[in-house]
Parts: sequence; C-alpha cells; structure tokens
Amino acid sequence: MQPNHDAIIIGAGQNGLACACYLAAAGLDVLVLERYHTLGGMTLTEELTLPGFLSDVHASGYQLANISPVPDELGLLSRGVELIEPDIVYAHAFPDGRGIPVSRDLDRTIEAIAGFSQGDATACRMLFEHYRAEKPQIVASLFSPPESFAATARAMSATPGGMDAYRFSLQSVRSWGNETFTTEEVRSLFGAFGLFVGSAPDDAGGAEVAWLFGAVLQAEGNNLVKGGMHHVSLAMAAYLEKHGGTVRTSAEVDRIVVSDSGATGVRLTDGEEIVANRLVVSSADPAQLVQRFLGADVVGQDIAGHMERYEWGDATMVMYVALDAPVSFAAGDEFEQAAHVHLTPPNVAEMAEAVNQCRAGQIPARPLIVAWNDSIIDPSRAPEGRHLKKFVVLGVPYAITGDSTGRVAARDWDQAKGPYADYLLEMIEASYMPGLREHILACEVHSPVDLERKLSSAVRGTIGHGALLPYQKGSMRPIPELGGYRTPIPNVYLCDSGCHPGAGGSMAAGRNAAQVIHRDLKLDFDATIAAARATPTA
Repeated sequence: MQPNHDAIIIGAGQNGLACACYLAAAGLDVLVLERYHTLGGMTLTEELTLPGFLSDVHASGYQLANISPVPDELGLLSRGVELIEPDIVYAHAFPDGRGIPVSRDLDRTIEAIAGFSQGDATACRMLFEHYRAEKPQIVASLFSPPESFAATARAMSATPGGMDAYRFSLQSVRSWGNETFTTEEVRSLFGAFGLFVGSAPDDAGGAEVAWLFGAVLQAEGNNLVKGGMHHVSLAMAAYLEKHGGTVRTSAEVDRIVVSDSGATGVRLTDGEEIVANRLVVSSADPAQLVQRFLGADVVGQDIAGHMERYEWGDATMVMYVALDAPVSFAAGDEFEQAAHVHLTPPNVAEMAEAVNQCRAGQIPARPLIVAWNDSIIDPSRAPEGRHLKKFVVLGVPYAITGDSTGRVAARDWDQAKGPYADYLLEMIEASYMPGLREHILACEVHSPVDLERKLSSAVRGTIGHGALLPYQKGSMRPIPELGGYRTPIPNVYLCDSGCHPGAGGSMAAGRNAAQVIHRDLKLDFDATIAAARATPTA
C-alpha cells in the first residue's frame, strides 16, 4: 500500500517548513520531503573548513526574521533558537581604511555618518525614521499575499504621495543615491544592499530594496543564531513533529503526479510514489516546480515559456575561512564587532563596473564582498582560541568568459575558484584586513557551480530564487501566473523565495502560502495561529 498524507511539501527549507507547520497546526497530516541529507535548505550550518568550525552555508543573519510573526507564532525561541544581538548591526569599510559602522543606537549611527557629511547624516535620520513610521504597513505587506498589480496601481494613484512611492519603487540605486546623498560613501552604504538581492546600482527597483534592508537592520538588528542558522529549521521541524508531521531527508522528488482532478501525490527519483490526499506544495525554486515537477504538458506552454525567461540574478561565490586568531579591520575595532561588514570599492560607479564585468562573463576585479564575523559574534562557531569568518562574494559570472583580475587563466570554475580566492584574499588583506592570510588555517571555497551542486535550488549559483526586479516582485513574482502562491493545478501551490516577498530569511512566503491554502480549504487562519501559539514545547 502506498503511504499517504493530507499534504506533501517539497523542500525542507525555512519556507517549506513554515508552511508545513501552519498546515499541521490546522490539523492536516503533513509530510515534508527533502532531497539533501539534512533539512534546512538555504539555512544549513556545516563544518566546511575544519572540525569544530560551524559555517552557515548560505543564509547567515536573522535579518527579516526580526520583523516576522513566524518565530512568535511557532514559539521558535523556546525550541532551541537562541539569538545573539550585536550592537553594530552592519558596517561598511572602504579601501582607504575608513568606514561607517551602523548601530542599533540611531544617534550613534547618525554621528558616524556625519563624519562624512552632516547633510547626508540628516537625510539618513529621515530615512531611518521613515521606516519606523511605516513599519506596520511594511510588515503587513511582507506577511500577506500580495495584491494584484491592478489593485496596487489603483491604490497608489488614489493615495496622496502614491505616485512618488511608485517612482521610488522603480528607481535605481544610482538615481536615488544621487538625488538623496552628497557623498559616495553614503551612497555606497545603501547601494551595497541592492546587490544582496541581485539588483545592481543601475537596475530599476534597487533603491527601495536598498533602503528597506538598511533601515530594517538598523532598527531591528542583525542577529545571529547561536550555533548557526540551522537551528531555526530544526526548531520548525520539532514543532512539526509535535503536530504529527514528518520530515524525510534524502528523498528527492522527481514528479508531482497529476490526474484530471488535480495532484494525487508525488513520485520520488527512486520510483516510490506517495499519495497526497489534499494538496502538494513546492518550496523548491520555481523553475523546478514548472519545468520538472509539473512540466509544460501540465502547466501549459505560456507558463513554461514565461518561466524560461525568468531572471535569476548574478551568481555568488563564498569563502569560508578558519583562523588561528582574530583579525582586525583597518577601519577600526568596531568593525570586528559588526554582524557583517561590506567590503566595497570607494564609490557606486566602481560597484556598477564590477557588476558589468560579471554580467559580461568576466571575473570581476573588485566585487562586493560581505565579511561575516562568525566566531567573534558567536564564539560557539569555532574551537576555543580559534576563529571563523565567511566572505560572500556577490556578483560573479556563472559561466566564465574572461578575467578582469589578470590573475585567473581558467574558464572553468573548478580550476578558477582557487586562484580567484587567492586574489580576493590578497585584496582583502591589502585594503581592509591587514595580516589576514598569515592566520588562515583552512579556506573552503564554494564557486557558483559548487553552490548549485550542493543545493539544486541555488540555480546558476544564485541564492535568492530569482532577482528582485520590478517585474519579478509582488503579484508578479515569480511570474504573474504563479504570483498568488497558486498554480494552474487547483491543489498545487508554491511557497519558496521565488514568491512574494522574496529572500531574506523571513519565512514569509511559507506563511503567506499557508494563508492562501487555508482560504482554499475554508480553514480559519486566525484559529490556526491561536492553536500554533498554544503548542507546548515539552
């Protein structure tokens, strides 16, 4: 007899697990299937360099999770999630040894910015305070299914200042930075955040994302999870188990089985079939759902064609570095106490040039590097007396056609990643962290190809399930036909970061999809939240 469940969730990342938890709290029998040997998806924590050194493989900071209702509703902080809250939430270092530390203390942050420009400091205070004033509306928009494009347009046109908001939603980082700030340093401080979600300085829509990320972290913090981000996923799995749900790892889905009445289950790559009595939800990337799990014969040629042109954004390379001692930043001791530090060229124009090199297939000479101070913030990440850092290189080509460094001859990532990592570590040492290389015990490099091999949803070495572009946001994310967490198959849904509101570790897409499923099943989501909060931890 085939095993059967009310709901099958494909993928045990944070969104898949969040969706599973809400469905289980509503009384459904839920099975989560994960192809990797452990759960977590983009929130894996593993020993990548040496034994005892715990690196977050992809997502690191507990960022948008700070404004998410999910941790409170599912009681994650009582299920093994312990947060560490650094006062310096992020910092921006420049090659000349200067930098801007951003603190939870707004006055202290404004004082640091005033060292570059009093006018820019005043502008930043207004931007940070604007987020605080708009926070309820922002949170509601992120943690609710998106309105249709038509409804959004009507609301903007009818609201005082709505067209200014529409203009801002389409502005590039360079356009907005030039009209808002006078110094390249402050333009770069915000501009770096656009690259987190695949939005370059000249891409439309980058300004809003850059402001939001920068403002949320300043106001809410950039916490790290003690022991690694994996604990968030483990806590949700523990919650799911309390409600009778199950997670199976090393269980790769090959196909969603569909009949005339809808999905009836899934087939694994080993041939096993599992029955879904009510619904199937995919938290894998949207291309896998459309092209592999369903196929053009099921979704139709229009949806399949629209998914073919989906834009993934620029690829990523990561260097995980074990150290025998702490290494200071040239910009000052405060920078080592920051959750993460942006290491960038001195201006937006050079940041844009690095992206241009990447998109031309060139290995960029000065990409944006995000340095995570893992073990300084969380000593449990490394053995006593040792340290661990993670350098995320944002904006490298997936397919190499050339080299802007003059140091990398190979055009295959398996051969190119070593020389490129050596080049970048030398650059980091020379411009930002003197003495870095002499303290390196081990360095594990994951190229874009490695990231994709490790986790299939890291499509083309990207980490956000699709670039956050104006035509891939809100109800148009990933594509308009799938923008409401539903597919053309009435009982097949999606809940990955390729849905609204995108990446950021917020678990929003999983919760939002659960709301849609509740409506379709005529279940009371408020009652489910009440039941979720009442679930004992012991």
